[in-house]
Amino acid sequence: MIGVIPPGLLNMTAAKISLKEGHVRGIVFSAGVCVIVLTQTYLASIFARYLSKHHEVIGVLRSVALVIFILITIYFLFVAKSEPKQQKEPKRRSKHSRFFQGMFLSAINVFPIPYQAYMTITLASFGWMTFEKTSIMAYVIGATTGTFVTLYMYIFFFDKIKGKAFTSQKNMNRIIGGITGVISIVTLINIIQDF
Repeated sequence: MIGVIPPGLLNMTAAKISLKEGHVRGIVFSAGVCVIVLTQTYLASIFARYLSKHHEVIGVLRSVALVIFILITIYFLFVAKSEPKQQKEPKRRSKHSRFFQGMFLSAINVFPIPYQAYMTITLASFGWMTFEKTSIMAYVIGATTGTFVTLYMYIFFFDKIKGKAFTSQKNMNRIIGGITGVISIVTLINIIQDF
């Protein structure tokens, strides 16, 4: 759930579809998203299992992740615009098209693969997860379920919170920037401790 909570393309699209076309179509879109999330999380877990056996690669990836998180932090704190551009949404009426639209938008969003690989390695380093099949499948199902629950919450509660100051784009950018800033600091500490 943590990776999907900040407003992004998928959860905002699910909320928008729900507001314009009804909750059922928003849920169908979310189901399409979750099919791809399941696949991406499984691939990330397999990749993380490979990385756990090759520790020299993990150090390089941590350094790359640190740079990425720092750049994301700088973007959301200093560069991101306070109001998103309004995009025209093509009118679609078929439930199937919303399912496949969810799959497509989730598939072009490849950031979850390195994110899930990093999270899997982190959980394994704390001893909360192993790289056995049952543990990987439990993580994959948990990540997929968490994604669906978060999208479901956006669908049904977006209408109630859209007028609040907390949900303004500027404040959400600061929150996302703060989260990635904390992740950057933790990653930097881990890199320094490994030396």
